[in-house]
Amino acid sequence: MADEVVLLDYWLSPYGMRLRIALALKGIEYEFKEENLSNKSPLLLQSNPVHKKIPVLIHSGKPICESVALQYIDEVWNDKAPLFPSDPYVRSQAKFWLDFVDKKVILLWRKIWTTKGEEVEAATKEFIDCIKLLEAELGDKPFYGGETLGFVDVALVPIYSWFYVYEKFGNFSVERECPKLFACVKRCFEKESVSKSLPDQDKVYSLVMEIRTKLGIE
Repeated sequence: MADEVVLLDYWLSPYGMRLRIALALKGIEYEFKEENLSNKSPLLLQSNPVHKKIPVLIHSGKPICESVALQYIDEVWNDKAPLFPSDPYVRSQAKFWLDFVDKKVILLWRKIWTTKGEEVEAATKEFIDCIKLLEAELGDKPFYGGETLGFVDVALVPIYSWFYVYEKFGNFSVERECPKLFACVKRCFEKESVSKSLPDQDKVYSLVMEIRTKLGIE
């Protein structure tokens, strides 16, 4: 049990992808336990009794739930590939953009593939506006973390697996709208710790089509 690391997760979760990337970047071995979100395991319900959501990181028998787990990973294994900036101000800005991605970007990309007609058009427009703000924050840096992957990069790069989905349903091109952001995400994906932690775009699209059919959107 000493220093044992277990990740309760679902392969499609962008929040879980972040933890997988962070663990891979730091070279931390862990046991991945895939959750059935329609029939959640007793371990998940016990580990996150408040929200009953994934991901949950269990370290030495102690659960760390949802978004705070990413910061936990960086603080516990801070001698390996640090993600958070050491400067307090820069760190505060990284947390601000994480909050922006969680509360705006991720919610909008869900709307793009779970709605249709005017709703998807509105969501797409707002989504593009949001990623343009992210691109402006990136500027000419290769990564949000500067010369290496940082906290914001790890938080944002799971959108790569969804590029085909929201380009298909939103009828736009991320590369055309935000070439610098697109290049940054592709640059992240070139790293093995990232590419092996993210699902294939076609696999994501296939599941999205199944969900849309079940929801009666098609």
